Amino acid sequence: MGLGFVPLGLAFGALAVQSGLDWWWAALSAAVIFGGSFEFLLIGLVTAVTPLASIALAAFMVNLRHGFYALSFPLHHVRGRLAKTYSTFALCDEAYALAATGEARSWSGRRILCLQLFLHGYWVAGATAGALLGSLIPEGVRGLDFALTALFAVLALEALRGLSGDLPTPVVALLSALAARILFPGQQLLVAFALFTAGFLIHRHLTHRSPRRA
Repeated sequence: MGLGFVPLGLAFGALAVQSGLDWWWAALSAAVIFGGSFEFLLIGLVTAVTPLASIALAAFMVNLRHGFYALSFPLHHVRGRLAKTYSTFALCDEAYALAATGEARSWSGRRILCLQLFLHGYWVAGATAGALLGSLIPEGVRGLDFALTALFAVLALEALRGLSGDLPTPVVALLSALAARILFPGQQLLVAFALFTAGFLIHRHLTHRSPRRA
């Protein structure tokens, strides 16, 4: 999982430099923000001199899923205020996917922290290397900004294969994206996230109230 961060970090660092940002900006972003999908989005927001309030709203909508992760992430295994603070900060999609499984219930807090620390390190190293080597990549190369989208597309396909019977979440996601594209093409990402979150919460509420589900 960590090695998968390397090419993604390289793409992020190279994209940051090719967008006109200094190399250290990618390294600092990877170390302090550590939010892959939002960091790719942030490059465009920064280069477009987007108002801070809009950036804050985008960060909230893109990272809102982490609030759901916290419900089942084994943070109670991590001991110490400083360790818990870092574990909360370093909670990413990949760390959650590994630590929220049944096998991970017996993991120690030290193992969870090491997992997150190594993933964080891979991301920072990849982004820094990509930024330093970004000048070597010809400007005609396209698709670097699609690297993260491609990764999530693959993860989504793998998740769909593991589903059986009910497919409400992918349907809600698809409808949210289409509605945002049609109604608010200029703010598609934010609107799609908002619609998906609302639709997902409604679905969860109706599911838990259903006698059949109970």
